Amino acid sequence: MIYALYGLVFGALVPYMARRFGKFMPATMAYAVIQLLKPQRRVKAERILKNPRYLDLRAAYRRRSVLFALLGAVLSAAVFYKYGAENIGWYLIFVWAALLLIEIDYRWQMLPDIITVPLIIIGFGYSLMVGGWSGPGESFTGAVVGYFLPVIASLFLVWKNKDVFGGGDIKYLAAVGAWMGPDKILYVILTACAIFAVFAALKKCREGAFGPAIAAASLIWALV
Repeated sequence: MIYALYGLVFGALVPYMARRFGKFMPATMAYAVIQLLKPQRRVKAERILKNPRYLDLRAAYRRRSVLFALLGAVLSAAVFYKYGAENIGWYLIFVWAALLLIEIDYRWQMLPDIITVPLIIIGFGYSLMVGGWSGPGESFTGAVVGYFLPVIASLFLVWKNKDVFGGGDIKYLAAVGAWMGPDKILYVILTACAIFAVFAALKKCREGAFGPAIAAASLIWALV
């Protein structure tokens, strides 16, 4: 299937793009595009010999590329089977952005504005031109709910943890709300909290990147 192949290629590039984001962020949109497309210098053999861990890091990088390639292929195929080929480009934007944000936030503890803000705008455009998950009014309301609900929650929880919700998390939730509308964004937030709680329990930690949980929850509710 052609869409699974597209997802396979994009997923394989996710770790590479995430690594490049960590090197030049924060940045403007134009500078980010230039840096992503800029050829990467090859590491000289002398540097590899001086740092034996480089081979382990490179092997881990390849494993992550394979993992994301498989995820990209499976999710892209799932989108095709659920929504069909018509307007599939919109849905792939949402799914592929989620994959990229998972890796960026997991590695660098940030959700870049140059991804989340355009995702909000594209979500509004999606509701206006296609009206898939929500109409224009619901898209706007979903973005407002996705933005202000975490802000309100932060006001009650900030005494315990000042970084309970980061700015990137809030903007990403606003983007998901713009795509999915006010009803589903509530389910996404609750599901993301549950996913993060399970992850924190397994890792025996109380803090960490919340973006991957948001992305995973949004993918679940996009495909159910």
